[in-house]
Amino acid sequence: MTLPSSPPSTDHGGRVGIALATLVLGGVGIGVTEFVTMGLLPEIAHGIGTSIPQAGHTISAYALGVVVGAPTIAIFGNRLPRRELLVGLMVLFALGNALSAIAAGYELLMLARFVSGVPHGAFFGIASIVAFDIVTPGKGGWAVSRIMLGIPIANVAGVPLATWLGQQHGWRSAYWFVAAIGVVTALLVSLVVPHQAADTEADVRSELSAFKDAQVWLTLLVGSIGFGGVFAMYSYISPILRNQTGLPADAVPIYLFVYGVGGLVGTMIAGRLVDRSVLRTLVGSTVATGGTLALFAWAAYWPIPAAIVLLLVCISVSAFVLALQLRLMEVAGRARTLGAAGNHAALNVANALGAWLGGLVLAAGWGWQAPSFVGAGLSAAGLVVLFLSLRIHRGRTTLD
Repeated sequence: MTLPSSPPSTDHGGRVGIALATLVLGGVGIGVTEFVTMGLLPEIAHGIGTSIPQAGHTISAYALGVVVGAPTIAIFGNRLPRRELLVGLMVLFALGNALSAIAAGYELLMLARFVSGVPHGAFFGIASIVAFDIVTPGKGGWAVSRIMLGIPIANVAGVPLATWLGQQHGWRSAYWFVAAIGVVTALLVSLVVPHQAADTEADVRSELSAFKDAQVWLTLLVGSIGFGGVFAMYSYISPILRNQTGLPADAVPIYLFVYGVGGLVGTMIAGRLVDRSVLRTLVGSTVATGGTLALFAWAAYWPIPAAIVLLLVCISVSAFVLALQLRLMEVAGRARTLGAAGNHAALNVANALGAWLGGLVLAAGWGWQAPSFVGAGLSAAGLVVLFLSLRIHRGRTTLD
């Protein structure tokens, strides 16, 4: 894989390591707020006086915030210094989660989740560019994979902890926890992330030029559809585990921890695989995601098989996300920021689509297996789009 050339490296060993760790912390906060709602869905539904499927719409509201915020900030914020832009995004993130914590009803919570989602894609996209540019040449892909560890780390530690807090001290405490992470990250970014001057050559036209390439659209579509499979199931993981598997509420954080472990393992494995072939990793992970989601529909009847297959689902999808991120950074050409942020917009279109379809089949009374089968179907549809992309790719060059 060949990415656009980056500015001269500012890699100074420990300083770069601290900067990367700070950016990962921001990713952890984003990962917690994205997934903790799913683990606390019954509590949130009760707290705002609505049903579980309707409370699931707050997941879609967050995703919509990502979809709107990622390209908008990437296009119009690209001329701003990246460090200062990252600080601003974390401040907005903290405010959105604080508003979520004080929301008294369904409408205000929907608005708060939308605001919380606005910085998501732009933060990951800009952080990926910063990470790529501050390390020595040849280590950019590795640096991006470190940034992407934020969400699996969140699923290993942050989401189970926030879920436990929400169960023990009320669901609002989980959002206060995330808001605090946002404040701390904003302070640390301002102190330890190297300053990068604004890109004076960037403009709206150059960013939008990326959309002239069919591969950009196809890659975004792969993420928008294929990744939706995971959210069709995982958006309702708490009620699935309670009702289909028959587990008590206090067992849910354990399964969220297992899911997070899968994310760490999958991202580390994918970090090696994408160096060999981004596209092969993308194909393999899409197939594996669909297969494991279909398997989970059966495995979720028993506690141990449910945990094992949930682990495999997250290993597969984490490899998918990293491969998709690098693919978009490649095909976007000059518009790296838009490509990197666009990945997260696509994934959150998938978030909204999956959560909506999963809630639809549950509301129709099709049973707790139905979201997993919907997920497998969405992964299969994403694979069809990916094969179309590969046909165009082979017409241009060899499979990389």
